[in-house]
Amino acid sequence: MIRLPTLTLVAVGLLAGPALSQPKGDPDWPCVQRKVSTLSPGTVWTGPDLAEAGSWGDDFEAAQLAQKIASRRTPLNEVDPLLDAFAQSAGPEKDKRLTRVFAGVFEVLNGERNKVVAGIGRYAQGQRRMAERIRDEADKISATKDGPSAQDAREMPKEASELETKFAWDRRIFQERSQSLTYVCEVPTLLEQRLGEIARRIQARL
Repeated sequence: MIRLPTLTLVAVGLLAGPALSQPKGDPDWPCVQRKVSTLSPGTVWTGPDLAEAGSWGDDFEAAQLAQKIASRRTPLNEVDPLLDAFAQSAGPEKDKRLTRVFAGVFEVLNGERNKVVAGIGRYAQGQRRMAERIRDEADKISATKDGPSAQDAREMPKEASELETKFAWDRRIFQERSQSLTYVCEVPTLLEQRLGEIARRIQARL
């Protein structure tokens, strides 16, 4: 049996806890990491102008390589030999074609990152709604009981007992989702790091 003061404290803590903390500018951003909605190539790329290199999608080999090395299924230690092989066979337009590879990597990783950022916002909205529901459940439990202090479980009204069961279940789900959110919040940063590392390796071959 959960005592009433505990119910109130837990409900308030869920609404104000770190899993729902966010910068003032965006109430739906729950991560400690600063929100950057989308990336710019210039944040990691100091090589040739991407527009002058032409469309990366029109260069089959460049597009194929870009998609392969952008994928997180491809370990970073496999990127160097793939880039070396491409550079050796790229011909006189090596720099331009390597630039296309980066353009493709950027588009793939930035697109993936944008989807993750949007998903985090939706996830946080769901968590906020659940936290508010848990707070309402705590208030209903308090209102259902006869007096400000908890009664013996055998004397507790059936409705209060059912509410406590639902409260405990919802709180458990909320906490598990909060732990998952902590890991999800790291994904945009990991994608940024991968993009920066690949950009550095491509530029080293120009």
